[in-house]
Amino acid sequence: MKPIINVEDITEYKGHEHGAFEAKYASVGTKIGAEQLGYNITIIPSGKKSWPFHNHHVSEEMFLILEGTGLLRFGKDEYQLKKNDIIACPVGDRSVAHQIINNGDNDLKYLALGTNRPYDICEYPDSDKVLSRVSSGGDSKLWNISKGSESYDYFKDEE
Repeated sequence: MKPIINVEDITEYKGHEHGAFEAKYASVGTKIGAEQLGYNITIIPSGKKSWPFHNHHVSEEMFLILEGTGLLRFGKDEYQLKKNDIIACPVGDRSVAHQIINNGDNDLKYLALGTNRPYDICEYPDSDKVLSRVSSGGDSKLWNISKGSESYDYFKDEE
């Protein structure tokens, strides 16, 4: 396995479409032997959002804008994005929640880099959801989404 790949040689994309959310993404890290970091190239069409507004409690992310323009929602602030901008999204509470939106006329393409942890807790401030995730070998072993206000007694339904 070569430890290098050119962005232009990345052609195998998966994608999702759901209302205002649409993106294509291609895994990069596994192709070049990364173990503790996950990388992908993401492309967002004009007028779309890649993912819901969220923050991570375990995994840190970084983004490098490769092409296009857009908008970064970060906590309570918004920032215009352009080619060569680097975005840091550290772990933390809702004050570091983030979302990339393509508000330009052309595709917005970026390199996403994140710590490759087998578990994470994410909050989604717009919908008050919480995601608990545990994975192994790239497959989710536990995936639970609930409302942040949901709570159950520890011993409920245990007998």
